[in-house]
Amino acid sequence: MFSEKKQGAPHPTAGPARDWVRILSQYREPSTWRSTFELAVTLGPFLVLWVLAWMALSVSGWLTLALSLCNAAFLLRLFAIQHDCGHGAFFKNRTLSDWVGRAIGVLTLTPYDVWQRSHAMHHSTSGNLGRRGMGDVHTLTLAEYNALSGFNRLKYRLYRHPIVLFGLGPGYLFFLQNRLPLGLMAKARYWTSAMSTNAAILIALVVIIYFGGILPVLLIFLPSTLLAATAGVWLFYVQHQFETTHWEDDDSWDLHAAALHGSSHYIMPKPLQWLSANIGIHHVHHLYSRIPFYRLPEVLRDHEALADSNRMTIRESLLNARLHLWDEDSKRLLSFRQARKLTTS
Repeated sequence: MFSEKKQGAPHPTAGPARDWVRILSQYREPSTWRSTFELAVTLGPFLVLWVLAWMALSVSGWLTLALSLCNAAFLLRLFAIQHDCGHGAFFKNRTLSDWVGRAIGVLTLTPYDVWQRSHAMHHSTSGNLGRRGMGDVHTLTLAEYNALSGFNRLKYRLYRHPIVLFGLGPGYLFFLQNRLPLGLMAKARYWTSAMSTNAAILIALVVIIYFGGILPVLLIFLPSTLLAATAGVWLFYVQHQFETTHWEDDDSWDLHAAALHGSSHYIMPKPLQWLSANIGIHHVHHLYSRIPFYRLPEVLRDHEALADSNRMTIRESLLNARLHLWDEDSKRLLSFRQARKLTTS
């Protein structure tokens, strides 16, 4: 469900989605000074808060914990910058973007080259029912769910439960799954990315423990990473999981239509929009991923149709978290309750 859009109303960007590519190409050029500035005002506060939290250990563990939780916001923004680096959208020099992304990947516990490849697959297959499985939130169609055994239905329901998706899932993804190049294990490049990131993380933890003991790990590293991971998983979820999202079979799937109609425009307060590096303007990002995050608001300013498209408020996003099954007939994401009523009617 989206704000400012009635169910069944014409889509505000009706027309060939591919036409937007030419229009959006004029926003693709990053500014070196602006990118450097955005990196500085994100990495700087992150390091300062780490130091302050460490110093606060001698005063109060609760103060340390509070500072580390605040720092999760800057860690999330660092991940968003890493995300832009992965798309070659942060610096004009692709090599520089890649190495900045790899360095940030140590802080975000994310092997850059592995993530870059899996995320590229997400962009190239998003909304394609025939190519699910990497870089997306596992989503079954209503027919597929009804064909499952009772045990497999239970497994799917557990997987889609908020406690698993947003409670257990983020920790598993960033602390465990990211340690191996799952899905890409046949290529040495991705093993090198994963193992070198793991080695750098291990060295950093050894240094932290050597100088500060276990408390900085327990009260600074773990809380800030877990909170940032949870926020990141939530943002990724709401960007494609909503009632009127877009799924098609492989033979009728179109890359640009899936990008425009299958990605949300998440409306957040200005501070949250800044801390998440405008990632809520996700429909524009999927249409043209080379646009730097700081130029996405320019697109909405210049193109009202995109500004009005796929708008989702925070309240609506919370309601959409109840939706789990794609109904190919009604072209809607359904809750388990809605699916049960539809099946038994």
